[in-house]
Amino acid sequence: MKAIINAKIYTEDKVIDNGYIVFDETIVEINEGTYKGEADIIDARGNILLPGFIDIHIHGGYGADSMDATHESLDKLTKGILIEGTTSFLPTTMTESIPRIKLALENIASFESKGAEILGVHLEGPFISEFKVGAQDPQFVIRPTIDMINSFSDAAKQQIKIITIAPEVEGASEAIAHFNHIIFSAGHTIASFDEMNKAVEHGLRHITHLYNAATGFTHREPGAFAAAWLNDGLNTECIVDGVHSHPAAVKIAYRLKGRDKFMVITDAMRAKGLGDGESELGGQKVNVVGNEARLDDGTLAGSVLKMNDGLKNFIAFTDESLENAWRVMSYNQAVALGVDDRIGSIKIGKQADLVLLDVEFNVLSTVKRGYSIYNREE
Repeated sequence: MKAIINAKIYTEDKVIDNGYIVFDETIVEINEGTYKGEADIIDARGNILLPGFIDIHIHGGYGADSMDATHESLDKLTKGILIEGTTSFLPTTMTESIPRIKLALENIASFESKGAEILGVHLEGPFISEFKVGAQDPQFVIRPTIDMINSFSDAAKQQIKIITIAPEVEGASEAIAHFNHIIFSAGHTIASFDEMNKAVEHGLRHITHLYNAATGFTHREPGAFAAAWLNDGLNTECIVDGVHSHPAAVKIAYRLKGRDKFMVITDAMRAKGLGDGESELGGQKVNVVGNEARLDDGTLAGSVLKMNDGLKNFIAFTDESLENAWRVMSYNQAVALGVDDRIGSIKIGKQADLVLLDVEFNVLSTVKRGYSIYNREE
């Protein structure tokens, strides 16, 4: 048994300014004041204790990519993201050839993580619009069919949780309506405002990287952005790095969606954590300078954002309190994926998935299932 003491703890229903939490694999006690038990002590020294972050859209980082289709690469990724406080995630695939996608899915399904937990797969493409490919390869774009999605699901051992899809393309409506256990997310799309809202009636539930690779807002053609803002049936993910979306755009989206339907993601790629230089995404060369990753033609190619920096940016952009902001990092994702009974918040009986941060949101320690598997001082 372990105890983190002298912590500012953010729980589902309150903030404990000076408290302690006792845990093994799960949380057994949360309380205010001084701990007097016999558990092994970890002194938080007044720092912030949050639930571990959940990144539902991440291609790679730290020299690894989900499309590498090797256990070695996934091991590197699952351990790398611990340093940013991420304890669970959805490895995200790319629009590539069907055999390559299946190989990546099979690899993810057969991997046992010793770091952050894999909750399933986010299949980003290949069912997107060839007119909004972004940094994806247009030669591999295909139309969705029920048989093809079943084939991908079999390769992933039924672990596909999110599929990014262009809801306006042929076959999309049928697929969205058929697979009600999968979260279909609109992205890389030229869907109109009306087409987006119609897709929600068929079962669309999510928006992929809001403001990127979709139809923008004008006062006569409100587009996908307005549907994301206004339709209560849609959860909205956003890359909060200050590059993919202006801080004001993030603030607008959060004000309209509210704390329960907004999620911070990284959409990170292989170069995250490696500094400036040349990298790769989906077989295409990527140049990284500072916090920007771009193809040779200038197209943004994912991000190098870390989740703890996403939290810091989110608070700066929206003026939201941490008392509400932690939910966009973990709780909303857990609810959407149906795993909020065991992760996503600090609550007695849930897994001890925790991140300890200083006031600048630097990660001091990350705990997964009760084991401290990252400490900045080590």
